[in-house]
Amino acid sequence: MSSDSSDDDMPLARTSVHASAPKISRSDDREMDKSDSKARPVPPGVSIRNGPVVDRMDVDSTPNGISKRKSRSSIGQAVTYKEESQSDDGAPLAKRQKSKHKKVVPDSDDEPMTRKNGTRLPPSIKETGIAESSDDDQPLGTKIAQRKANIEKAAAKEAKTLRADAKTKATLKKAIKDESDDEPLAKPKKRQSNGASAARKANGVKQEPDSDSDDRPIAKRGKKAAPAAKKAKAAPAAKAAKFAKEKSESKNNSDGDEEGDEYRWWDAPKKEDDSVKWTTLEHNGVLFPPAYEALPKGVSLYYDGQPVQLHVDAEEVATFFGSMLHSTLNVENPVFQKNFFNDFKDILKKTGGAKDTNGKPVEIKEFKKLDFTKIFEHYKALGDARKARPAAEKKAEKAERDKMEGPYMFCKWDGRKEKVGNFRVEPPGLFRGRGEHPKTGTVKKRVMPEQVTINIGKGAKVPDPPAGHKWKAIQHDNKATWLAMWQENVNGNYKYVMLGANSTVKGQADFKKFEKARELKKHIDRIRTDYSRELKSEVMADRQRATAMYLIDKFALRAGNEKDTENEAETVGCCSLKFEHVTLREPSTVIFDFLGKDSIRFYNEFTVERQVFKNLKMFKKAPKEDGDDIFDRLTTSQLNKHLSSYMPGLTAKVFRTYNASWTMSQLLQKLKVDDRAMPEKIKLYNDCNREVAILCNHKRTVGASHETQMEKLGDRIKGLKYQKWRSKMMMLDLDSKLKKKKGAEFFELDPDLDQAWIEQHQAFLVDELKTKIEKKFERDNEKLVAEGQKRLAGTELKERLKPVTELAAKFKKENKAKKVEAEGKGPTVEKLAAAVEKLDDRIKTLELQSADREGNKEVALGTSKLNYIDPRLTVVFSNKFQVPLEKFFSKTLRDKFNWAIQSVGDDDTWEF
Repeated sequence: MSSDSSDDDMPLARTSVHASAPKISRSDDREMDKSDSKARPVPPGVSIRNGPVVDRMDVDSTPNGISKRKSRSSIGQAVTYKEESQSDDGAPLAKRQKSKHKKVVPDSDDEPMTRKNGTRLPPSIKETGIAESSDDDQPLGTKIAQRKANIEKAAAKEAKTLRADAKTKATLKKAIKDESDDEPLAKPKKRQSNGASAARKANGVKQEPDSDSDDRPIAKRGKKAAPAAKKAKAAPAAKAAKFAKEKSESKNNSDGDEEGDEYRWWDAPKKEDDSVKWTTLEHNGVLFPPAYEALPKGVSLYYDGQPVQLHVDAEEVATFFGSMLHSTLNVENPVFQKNFFNDFKDILKKTGGAKDTNGKPVEIKEFKKLDFTKIFEHYKALGDARKARPAAEKKAEKAERDKMEGPYMFCKWDGRKEKVGNFRVEPPGLFRGRGEHPKTGTVKKRVMPEQVTINIGKGAKVPDPPAGHKWKAIQHDNKATWLAMWQENVNGNYKYVMLGANSTVKGQADFKKFEKARELKKHIDRIRTDYSRELKSEVMADRQRATAMYLIDKFALRAGNEKDTENEAETVGCCSLKFEHVTLREPSTVIFDFLGKDSIRFYNEFTVERQVFKNLKMFKKAPKEDGDDIFDRLTTSQLNKHLSSYMPGLTAKVFRTYNASWTMSQLLQKLKVDDRAMPEKIKLYNDCNREVAILCNHKRTVGASHETQMEKLGDRIKGLKYQKWRSKMMMLDLDSKLKKKKGAEFFELDPDLDQAWIEQHQAFLVDELKTKIEKKFERDNEKLVAEGQKRLAGTELKERLKPVTELAAKFKKENKAKKVEAEGKGPTVEKLAAAVEKLDDRIKTLELQSADREGNKEVALGTSKLNYIDPRLTVVFSNKFQVPLEKFFSKTLRDKFNWAIQSVGDDDTWEF
């Protein structure tokens, strides 16, 4: 690919105080090598998100001056994308100095998908949990990097094959066309068949005679016939029939409120004019929030210890803050307080200010003198009362709400009934924002009908605005997919009412996104080759672009867009990185620290290729300082324009979708179908998803409640182990000879349990039974009162609580005698043995869940699965391993990805 910018006087991409030179001389390149002439390649450093940097020898100072927390041992090593065959000194592999790594403890999610000794993965918690030791001295990050390198090699091979196939088909097509004039009609047809067969065999895959490559839209491809060998390896007929029945039931249950036959747009012919989104459109507008209800007498805002009276508009703003005192993260934030107080004072000026109980003006000057306690207590009481209402009252209210919202929930789009996504206008309140947003706490004003523009079909009835109001405008734009629009006051952004996630429009957008990522398969090798070469370009603009493309492709950095930092949070992406956002540590570690999407802090360390490290050092070269752009000769639009020269419509964000889907596809293809239990299959999928998330940098901060949740799960597992032990002891009570037959070890208490924990658990079981009985008693009373009958007497409750006393006495007796008497109706050794087996299965399932949750605590699986992994891959896994799709997709996601479910059908051979 030829360079897009080669002039010496190439203009800067954006205004920068200190600019990079337009060209790079050889002396400049050599200068970057002087400071590290003695540096040697080192093992990958620790890759940490929102964490620390320890034992640092920085080229630059600590980024942003932020002190770091201690490292979390559960996060793996930093990822380096150098292959084993690469080296800075070019020495042969056999003669290179071996790196000495300390043995590391790998995470469960980073273990191979199948074990070397051939055991099933994962048969138990001991084999799927976090390993205590490992015979593999290779660091985790290196293993991930090598897998990534192998996946990239496969991608390059696939791209060359696809281009070769396309070239062969083009040649054959031309030859057939040239010969068709001189040959009988039947002959070209025969030649086409033979030629197509040759083209199909080019990549070693036999396909149907009329099919093209796998890169055509799914709607235009026929189903592949399953090979006989694959059929022979299929699951038993009964098992397959059961899965087919479950899948059919799941499909029936997932049917929405659509009327008539389902519109299979993925099978419909492609429109000539794709810009026209609809021909007819009917809807009922938007639903506005209810009007504000004034505070009752005795409830008011206090200032300097005294109650104050406010105009109803100012009082409403005061309730915004007062009703959320429980959200300390917001109300104790100085920026939140400052923005709210400024807006509150403005509304006070407009509405006549505050007055005391005697009607005298009260000047509100200091925020700290405001007391919102009474307001908070009032709204908390209302909330508690709503929660305490009888179930029948809640049900009636929901029915009334559904009746009111019904007309707004659906629209008629080209005659089809489509669900509307967000038909409610957001109520007024305080803007919170995400992360460190500079406008957090600002008052979001009530949206009025006069601000709303309606988009509707020309022949359709325009919805009526609320009484006494009118719409801002009515338009009939059939190239727009929104139904209504208005501008909010905080950031000046436009808000749109769109169709629901399971609508045709949304589905088509998702389909196009993933098809574009599939199209990138044909070009990825050329793109990577070109930017790897341009990492050493003499033109600064080209070198900056190549370096940015490397970071976006390898580390899933977002491209970043220029924005108005006065009105928006100063979030950045790759192309808009500032000097202070990047710290370099010799010989090849890059530390990123900046506010990313949604103002969430992005902190991570990556080991990069040496040339990329040198380039970043050059882009930060003096006199650049804090505030200066690193990529000062590159913008996102310039980068995307360059990418579009490889493939129409290609932008930087397509790489995230491609890398996630291609990686998942490669991992799933390596999985072998065997007779696994359902929890094992689910964990197998999650292991692949987790690896994609790690490679695509979809990490998250460990939730505050994670440890508590893991403790509760651990207690559940222990509880089942205790229950299993009691069942075994009951077997022994029925037949004492079993101890000799099965061995004393079979009846021993699990090592995870001790007497102190058992007594604590027994107390919990007693309390649990008591609570259950008391709640049932209260529900029975509520039912009697609703039917107009008399409540049950207190003596009835005492009678019902007798089993609680009996259970406590039984546990006390068991602890003393170290013996458990058989219980239940007609207990037998066989029944108890079957119960033990069921408990073993439940324990195993929970242990798999525990290992899965622990592995996911710092990885965001949902981000990959929802936005970046082609949903058709999940459908294929579901078909291949006969796992119900609801194990991976919720009802909402099944509706959203209905196009993927229906287009793949029962096929388990579809590939990304």
